[in-house]
Amino acid sequence: MAEILTQAEIDALIASLMAEEAKQPQGGAPPAEAAAHRRLRLYDFRRPDKFSKDQLRSLQVIHENFARLLTTFFTASFRTVVQIVIGSVDQGTYGEFIRAVNNPSVLCPFRLPPLDGTCVLDVSPVVAFPMIDRMFGGPGSSLPKARELTDIEQTVMMRIIRGILRALQEAWENLVAVEPEPLGIENNPIFVQVASANEIVVTVAVDVRVGEHVGVITLCFPYVTLEPILDRLTSHNWFGTGPRQPTAADRQALEKRLARTRVPVTVELGRAELTVRELLDLAVGDVVVLDRRVGEACTVFVGDQPKFTAVPGTVRGRLAAQVRARLPGEEPQEDER
Repeated sequence: MAEILTQAEIDALIASLMAEEAKQPQGGAPPAEAAAHRRLRLYDFRRPDKFSKDQLRSLQVIHENFARLLTTFFTASFRTVVQIVIGSVDQGTYGEFIRAVNNPSVLCPFRLPPLDGTCVLDVSPVVAFPMIDRMFGGPGSSLPKARELTDIEQTVMMRIIRGILRALQEAWENLVAVEPEPLGIENNPIFVQVASANEIVVTVAVDVRVGEHVGVITLCFPYVTLEPILDRLTSHNWFGTGPRQPTAADRQALEKRLARTRVPVTVELGRAELTVRELLDLAVGDVVVLDRRVGEACTVFVGDQPKFTAVPGTVRGRLAAQVRARLPGEEPQEDER
């Protein structure tokens, strides 16, 4: 047990404190010299800074590319002038994000597997309704007052949202390969509870102009989603002057994109040479004799390149061709087998 102070010791302590206070200047303010040594900084424990400025700048660079990809998608889809620029990249709490969303609005929770957590996409009604109107073949008119989407409008809006998420997927390819999964559309932000109110999030806002209408598309990423990839959000990766060497992840992302690419495949049954006079005299019922016999292999073209030989036939009442062999010089490389 600690020793109990005697009355004399207590009096000595009080006298010492009173002497220190007497040295302070009038008004009780500390001396300027002492204040200069005090490095005070306000810190809100409800909003700890989990993302560095360097990481936020890297996210801005990534989503500047997202804005460019989105401009291309919107211009092709709506056939009108669309301008998109990055607005801001900030960190805050999920509660602050939800309070800033209009009611009603167009919100879509979505996941980014293999990353954890649920993110949110918010499309301002100011631009959402002109987009829907353009998809219906209209001039891109807005509404005098925002309202909830009808079932048909939600179906059309989901097509637009899937396009937005495809642009996000492509913009993130050099960061991490993700497969965005939209989880539906909600109009009331109160019902979009994908995180606690105090959870730290990053919000990326892009300013969108569709014709004469200007609005904002906002992406909200919880900390739990971005935490596994924070070490990749560095100036070295995104602001380096030298070319970045492709990684295995880059190769895998490229192979995924190529695997989804559609290419035309045609089968050439044969060829024939006609004079101009014979060509002009062609009529319904005329027979053009080709240079191949019945049952002889045809050539299969991938794009405009001959790749295979095949035998024509039918499958369940439809024309078909059975591939028999690769053409000489078209053998697969070792890593394609």
